[in-house]
Amino acid sequence: MSDIDSLRNKIDDITIQMVKLLKERTNIAKQIGELKKNSGLSINDEKREEQLRTEVSELCKQIGLDESIGKKFLNFLLNESIKVQSEGKQTHLTIFLKAKNLEQQGKRIIHMEVGEPDFMPPKIVQSALGESYDKGFVRYGPALGMPSLREALAKYSTKKFGAEVKQENILVSPGGRFSVFLAISTLLNPGDEIIVIEPAWPAYRDCATNAGVKVRTISTTLENHWNPFIPEIKQTINSNTKMIVLNYPNNPTGKILEPKIQDQVMDLAKQYDLYVLSDEIYSEYAFSMWKSVLTNNYKKSITIQSFSKSHAMTGLRIGYTIADKSIIEKMVRLQALCITNVAEPIQYAALKALDADITQNPKTVKSKIDVLVESAKKIGLDFIPPDGAMYLFARINKPGFDGLEFANRLLDHGVGIAPGDGFGNYKSFIRISACQDQDTLQKGMMILDEVLKGS
Repeated sequence: MSDIDSLRNKIDDITIQMVKLLKERTNIAKQIGELKKNSGLSINDEKREEQLRTEVSELCKQIGLDESIGKKFLNFLLNESIKVQSEGKQTHLTIFLKAKNLEQQGKRIIHMEVGEPDFMPPKIVQSALGESYDKGFVRYGPALGMPSLREALAKYSTKKFGAEVKQENILVSPGGRFSVFLAISTLLNPGDEIIVIEPAWPAYRDCATNAGVKVRTISTTLENHWNPFIPEIKQTINSNTKMIVLNYPNNPTGKILEPKIQDQVMDLAKQYDLYVLSDEIYSEYAFSMWKSVLTNNYKKSITIQSFSKSHAMTGLRIGYTIADKSIIEKMVRLQALCITNVAEPIQYAALKALDADITQNPKTVKSKIDVLVESAKKIGLDFIPPDGAMYLFARINKPGFDGLEFANRLLDHGVGIAPGDGFGNYKSFIRISACQDQDTLQKGMMILDEVLKGS
């Protein structure tokens, strides 16, 4: 046998042993997951992970293994554990689907679990969908999006955000969620790390985990007004960190970062050469001072926008990304592979929607949030009035309160809300959506109060 065959056999034996160990590790992870579920513990344990990360780092130094490779391998293992332990976990989407199922059975549900405006898209959208047929916008189109829409979005964004945006900086996608998916999937590699400031929309974590990317979380608190601790972010950054996610106005808290704190985060990103994925789809609903990440003129920023919230076009599924041309070129290759292009009638409708007057929408949502705030104060919920978006994120100060259990029980009484642990380690919190008329919101809050008192 040649020397090369002998070495290959050794590699094969080691690989088989690694697979067997992976199976053993997965079985143990499942057991831990069951114990966590029964004990009401969070799946993610940043402190434990950091301890293991330190041990692996020290081991790499001792044995002469590239530390970044060791950490990437560790991130793969940690992600597999999280996937195993997350199987069957209920989220706000689970509650929404259960609510829809109950409706199909004839039960009336007050939907306060989903961020879907209850008002219709601009009237011009209706006529635009018909016009698109007459104008022949029913064919395959450019994967980047219709040139006329991208040009209009560039002008619209330049005016709205106070930063120069060109057509080459725009990618039209089927909703903000897909834009997030494209950015994470094309700019990051398996084993890389992404920093997410929680509480946060779960899609960031889900997209990262799907791409084999490890999520590092920065937990914020009600007591600290949902502000991230800058030194904690800096301490979390390492050689595998490639991206940080911002979402302001925030889903679920409605928080808007003070400009000074946002600038500090951006300074860290520039210092460590990180991508900044800024989800700004609630920017139309900013009720205090807010500025876009675009104003920082940072080449590695990716800004996500959508017509879903601003123009109430949730079901039409259209959003867009604003980024450097080199980033757009990477993202569009995957989009072309997945969907070819966004449906032209929808793009034409979005183009026309840009001319609509939507100034009443923020006023409408703010009035609904005011109703929630007033009701929540009377009930005695613990919260900070939101700076924007369309939600109230509140803590229930009851011993052993479980937001998921409560959300399921409340649904049996005809009201849907989102459990807090869908947005991070916030089991004692609930998210209430301000997407119903004021009378319905008040009725929903009355039922919530009654069920809470009966707990």
